[in-house]
Amino acid sequence: MARVLGLEELFEGRHFDREIIVLCVRWYLRFKLSFRDLVEMMGEHGLSMAHTTIMRWVHHYAPEFERRWNRFAQPAGASWRVDETYVKVRGEWVYLYRAVDRTGNTVDFRLSPRRDVAAAKAFFRKAIKGQGSSPRTITLDGYAASHRAVREMKADGELPGDTKLRSSKYLNNLIEQDHRGVKLRIGPMLGFKRFRTAAIAIAGIELLRQISKGQFNLTRLRLQDRRAPAVWDAVLAAQ
Repeated sequence: MARVLGLEELFEGRHFDREIIVLCVRWYLRFKLSFRDLVEMMGEHGLSMAHTTIMRWVHHYAPEFERRWNRFAQPAGASWRVDETYVKVRGEWVYLYRAVDRTGNTVDFRLSPRRDVAAAKAFFRKAIKGQGSSPRTITLDGYAASHRAVREMKADGELPGDTKLRSSKYLNNLIEQDHRGVKLRIGPMLGFKRFRTAAIAIAGIELLRQISKGQFNLTRLRLQDRRAPAVWDAVLAAQ
């Protein structure tokens, strides 16, 4: 396993302090702010920067932040509600596969250029690997390709044979409502120019939503009653 860089190494060579970089990245991913909004906000505190600087920080650091936070992730429940929503990249619709458990905690997500059996299987494989176990129950809408993907994965041994598959629009209201939180943040971004940067930004948005849902166990860091900057420092610095 590669050595985890210390905080000083992680931010080495940057013109701005670590605290400013982390603040801009997490605020951009959490709130409905544009890069130019953040430039204006930082300017009110005497900091002059270009909006492209913050954009580069997001693209560079969001994947690293996700990796470091995921070391503290708690497994979601074994009953998955799975659905797809739409995101525009270079003027074309692509598909965001997402799942939550019965309590609304995020299971996983995956951006795909296609909505078909192969894309559904890729999502389930990613989710199973990330969770470290297979679901007991999968609830889908009526889209045939996702149902076929589950049936074939059961037949091929990628899912347990006793995995319960059901179709319920009512039960899937939970995941459809959860989509809204992601879509509300994506909307002000006014579309993505590249698939890769769309995937990075969405992963960052999902991370901040998981943090707000309390899906990370930080007990060993002893951070009770600590404010967000201190929590982020501790998580990013943890070895």
